[in-house]
Amino acid sequence: MATALVVAPTVARQAAAQFAAPSAFVRSSPLTPSRGSAAWLEVQDDPSRNDQSPLTDVAGDAAGEPLHFERRDRGYAALFGVPLEGDDTLAVTLRLSRGERMDTSEVRLVVRQPDYPREQITVPPRMVEYDSTTRARIESEGLRAREVSRRSHATPRLWSLPLRLPRPGRITSPYGGAREYNGKVTSRHTGTDFAGAVGAPVTAPMRGVVALVADFYLAGRAVYVDHGAGLVTGYFHLSRADVAVGDTVSPGQRIGAVGRSGRVTGPHLHWIMRYGAISVDPMSLVALGED
Repeated sequence: MATALVVAPTVARQAAAQFAAPSAFVRSSPLTPSRGSAAWLEVQDDPSRNDQSPLTDVAGDAAGEPLHFERRDRGYAALFGVPLEGDDTLAVTLRLSRGERMDTSEVRLVVRQPDYPREQITVPPRMVEYDSTTRARIESEGLRAREVSRRSHATPRLWSLPLRLPRPGRITSPYGGAREYNGKVTSRHTGTDFAGAVGAPVTAPMRGVVALVADFYLAGRAVYVDHGAGLVTGYFHLSRADVAVGDTVSPGQRIGAVGRSGRVTGPHLHWIMRYGAISVDPMSLVALGED
């Protein structure tokens, strides 16, 4: 953790006699998280304040997603996601409890905009120009996937760091790049692609519960795993799924095999990670486990 921000309860919520209400240190790790990444948020008592009761609980939200704080030696910490799109700050709302008293604080974290690459891909027009029936299918499948993320906030945390990679192969396409199909930017690459031949194993990077196994138009054969406390991973374009909804998977357990199902130009694994509805680079959580 690095340089802290000191935050005080929102003035609009305090009576005039309470302007000197309790404050706290808020730290993010990394200090300046990247757009499209997962990061830690730590909240601690301000050691310079001896006129206040100690923190007994912390809750809050960042970018519209609830935070799941856990007690640490020096305070409380929670994972959060930084949306891929946005400006150079991220709004965080905190609810700081000190016994029966609860104060609401707001802070804006500084975030940075990485220089994500741009990929130029030429494909048959049918792969990027959809009729109304296909568009409705894609929208419906997106809603099913987002529901998995929404429900994950109600699942206890099952994951821990460090996590394993789902494939040992090289990364062929990193997270965040602008996808230019047939000369037109139509999407961002919100996952990490790993090389692999059809049938090569795909394994779980951390403990979780299989929340969805489906055949989607874009993602092909897909497996979504709920790791709890808002964290979900997905595995796309599989040739087969070796798990079923409700299965609990352990780190290193096989969950499927590399394929070329869905909208792809060749066999590979497309690995995604979401904190709630926020897409984040899976490799950013890998990096947190290496600290």
